Amino acid sequence: MSFDTELSIGSGYPQTEDRIERSERQTCTKMDSIEAEEQQPTLDEALSWARSFELMLRSLAGREVFREFLRSEYSEDNLLFWLACEELRKETDPSVVEEKSRIIYEDYVSILSPKEVPDVFVWDQQINLMYEEAQFQIYTLMHRDSFPRFLNSSVYRDLLANRRRTCLET
Repeated sequence: MSFDTELSIGSGYPQTEDRIERSERQTCTKMDSIEAEEQQPTLDEALSWARSFELMLRSLAGREVFREFLRSEYSEDNLLFWLACEELRKETDPSVVEEKSRIIYEDYVSILSPKEVPDVFVWDQQINLMYEEAQFQIYTLMHRDSFPRFLNSSVYRDLLANRRRTCLET
């Protein structure tokens, strides 16, 4: 997994009025978009999440429930950053890669970003960003820190209880 395009922090994306206006009128960026449909997972699917963080991330319903939990802990941006990097990894058009890289930088890396992710490594003005490494570190942070708390949270326990009730009613 390597990116053909890297974005230099010092490449000069000034905080222009246009960028400020764009960010103020957007409630979420293209990179943030996760389908908002209410998809109810099956009981088996929800139970599988306790066995595998990866299965939970692959499930749209799993990501939505996990996102709700992360939002309650004020760390939703970690998941949004990870998803943005996933989109970037799948892109093959160099101009789109460059644009998505710039968006990720503006939305999650820049110290001016309202959604800045934690310093997963020192962001130096003289080095190129390695989104793949940053994505991996955010994944590891969520997997080791947020995910175990999610599995013990009322959000997840309530979901399981609701799914069990639904199974018993049918």
